[in-house]
Amino acid sequence: MASKTVSVGSSVGLHARPAALIAEAAGEYDDEILLSVDGEEGVDATSPLLIMTLGAEKGAQVTIESDNEEAVETIAALIEKDLDAQ
Repeated sequence: MASKTVSVGSSVGLHARPAALIAEAAGEYDDEILLSVDGEEGVDATSPLLIMTLGAEKGAQVTIESDNEEAVETIAALIEKDLDAQ
């Protein structure tokens, strides 16, 4: 399983807008993609609501895991961006 840990770039963390954009991108893949913070149990990256339950603020370390390395890289890049600035 591929994994990568990145810092949240959005100025107010993974709230509704960033979570929706990440979930939309994750939904493009057939593979399961999990997000976790501080070693907690991973949540489904295709669910904006579950992403918001992580409580990840700006700068928080989020780990992305999937059998699909491309999916991990795509979601990691989104988490690192300030998705509120778009």
